[in-house]
Amino acid sequence: MAAISRFQFLQPYPYPFPKLSSFSSKFLNYSPILSNFNNITTLPPCWIHYRKFSVASPLCSGSIPECLESSESSTSIVGDLLDYLNESWTQFHATAEAKRQLIAAGFHLLKENEKWDLQPGGRYFFTRNMSSLVAFAIGKKYSIGNGFHVIAAHTDSPCLKLKPKSASTKSGYLMVNVQTYGGGLWHTWFDRDLSVAGRVILRADDGSFLHRLVKITRPLLRVPTLAIHLNRTVNQDGFKPNLETHLIPLLATKTENATADEKSNVSSSKDVHHQLLLKILSDELSCKIDDIVSVELNICDTQPSCLGGANNEFIFSGRLDNLASSFCGLRALVDSCALPEDLSNENAIRMIALFDNEEVGSDSCQGAGAPTMFEAMRRITECLSHQSAGESDFARAIRHSFLVSADMAHGVHPNFVDKHEEHHRPELQKGLVIKHNANQRYATSGVTSFLFKEVARLTSLPTQDFVVRNDMGCGSTIGPILASGVGIRTVDCGIAQLSMHSVREICGKEDVDIAYKHFKAFYQSFSSIDRKLNVD
Repeated sequence: MAAISRFQFLQPYPYPFPKLSSFSSKFLNYSPILSNFNNITTLPPCWIHYRKFSVASPLCSGSIPECLESSESSTSIVGDLLDYLNESWTQFHATAEAKRQLIAAGFHLLKENEKWDLQPGGRYFFTRNMSSLVAFAIGKKYSIGNGFHVIAAHTDSPCLKLKPKSASTKSGYLMVNVQTYGGGLWHTWFDRDLSVAGRVILRADDGSFLHRLVKITRPLLRVPTLAIHLNRTVNQDGFKPNLETHLIPLLATKTENATADEKSNVSSSKDVHHQLLLKILSDELSCKIDDIVSVELNICDTQPSCLGGANNEFIFSGRLDNLASSFCGLRALVDSCALPEDLSNENAIRMIALFDNEEVGSDSCQGAGAPTMFEAMRRITECLSHQSAGESDFARAIRHSFLVSADMAHGVHPNFVDKHEEHHRPELQKGLVIKHNANQRYATSGVTSFLFKEVARLTSLPTQDFVVRNDMGCGSTIGPILASGVGIRTVDCGIAQLSMHSVREICGKEDVDIAYKHFKAFYQSFSSIDRKLNVD
């Protein structure tokens, strides 16, 4: 949730299926840095697999604690969310993991720069910049002019990013220069075990260039705080670091060999980053340092996402804002059309859109400010019309459409209760929070709120409401951006959380399952609910 940055606002089941041997090598052992992943387009729906990862803590995603080994564990997605969070250190990894899961579920990969062949009953998706994604399932009873039922979220979170020239030295240390991205609680990044993840461009032996994702899982960097003996008044005056000079991670102590290497590479393009860092990256990618021609890296916290609290009722993790919403929406779409008959009576198109750069305003080609989603809607409409769709066809589709803008919400903080409006204090474990703002910082209206609550009522799911105090500023998200783009009806909602924009956030375990069930019910029932209400 960008609470600071925007104060101003194929066939449906493709075949033949791959042989087990090729499937095992290309999918079960998949790593985002492997080159053959971009060539995988489809997998049979029977091979839906939600990967487990090995982690150190017994309460993390590598093993399921006793609290999940119950009758409800078969329907809970909490364990899979932990896996997703632990895999998705960056927006690139979040999109790559979403891509893997969609392919495993039988969705067909499209390319934006190629012709599309779409059919009713089909399930498709495409990515842009490997940091945003649009996936959709077409109802078998779809006809031109019917609507899109969309859940939209974002893949990015506040973090530190390497500067184009990151190498620097101070007082005998090798330092890594960083930029702040979004409105983070930057003091929480001090004294954390940090590392790097993101993407690199490699030069291949044949002269072509390759796009690779990389993640260094071991602690590599640290931003140390100043000892209280050297800053005696910090507890009285507050911790107020200078983000340019005090928030620089240290990589290593400077050695004579490293100095000599750097001096010998002054004329090389590699001197913009420490050779030691590039060596670590090249070892991880199994390439030469000279093969690395470009890097785009985030600084990431290495502590795994896990369950916490006396009853294991909380999720402790980075990037809950907004990967929790992204995963719940993605899983809801996949599970709402897992079987061919799931779309047999659907006359709309179910869609999820995951955008990048929400935390900095969404104004990018992969952000919600770009026409990505609406271009896809128009293109889908044209493809299914088997001719050039008229302007009225797309306009009618938009009028029948509905968007759920899913972004994390501010749960009431027990130590700062007065920061919430007295009668709108969302609690953890009490269901999705519907966000309202008279000044349109959120796009929710009385009509859209009612329709979304009706979905919950019919499935016996709880909801909550939130408005900000009149004496406080209100954040915003992608809801108003998309709603105003073409006039699509929109509701803003989110899972309640604490510590938003901290390096380590908190949300309720039960809320994750409630959100998933609410989103899945939205896909399955909204068509029948919407036709019962006529406003205009």
